[in-house]
Amino acid sequence: MGVCIGIFSLKGGVGKTTAVVSLGSAIASFGKKVLLVDGNISSPNLGLHLEIVEPEFSLQDVLEQKANPSQAVCKLEKFDVLPASIFREQKVNPFFLKQKLHHIKKNYDYIIIDSSPSLGDETLGAMIASDEILIVTTPDHPTLSTTLKAIKLAKQRETPISGIILNKVHKRKFEIPQEHVEITLDTPIMAVVPHDIRFLKSLSKFKPLPEVHPSSEASEEYKKLAATLIGQKYKPVRLRNVIRWVSPRKQDINREIFYQSVFG
Repeated sequence: MGVCIGIFSLKGGVGKTTAVVSLGSAIASFGKKVLLVDGNISSPNLGLHLEIVEPEFSLQDVLEQKANPSQAVCKLEKFDVLPASIFREQKVNPFFLKQKLHHIKKNYDYIIIDSSPSLGDETLGAMIASDEILIVTTPDHPTLSTTLKAIKLAKQRETPISGIILNKVHKRKFEIPQEHVEITLDTPIMAVVPHDIRFLKSLSKFKPLPEVHPSSEASEEYKKLAATLIGQKYKPVRLRNVIRWVSPRKQDINREIFYQSVFG
């Protein structure tokens, strides 16, 4: 039975969908069968990241019981996608998402859900459907305030929080320091992803960054996170990563703690 990982942020523009695509690609690179689901029903864009514009069936059709989940799945080279339609405006019940995904969980090792960036039924539906969640934030005060709300919501729903993806990091003094982010959110940072213009380049090719630029620092960070989440050891291939293996950063330590606590 597959594991559902929800990716959440209550603020747009933090790179949540990019995180979904990158993490999905990274997990798939370890030989796992992966399904990406666009739970951002009212303003979907997961399909647009992967050149899926107008699928024959969509998540809306599944939630309306006009199609079964397997009919709406689009099969790509590395992983599968269950897209939501950008042209369908009818209201659907997002609380059926967990039930619908349960029917196809056995077909996948991991299901990654892209959630809505607003606090509403779509976010709650995605959270209920998730076995564990990762929350995407950036190191600035406005985003951090909404991230606190997302963490509070998850704790109220008793949904396990695996950690934080700190995204679009410029490594400048004007950013909130990583240790302050972790203290403020009271949640471990599991990945620190640098700001990289190559994300836009990979988007123009409708491909995940780990496929277009597999040796980039951002891709390596997603591979390390993926390995931790699925219980595999990842050996760094770049000299910089080998050095960090000897002198680990805080996120490296957090990943090791997570790995030991879950997989022993």
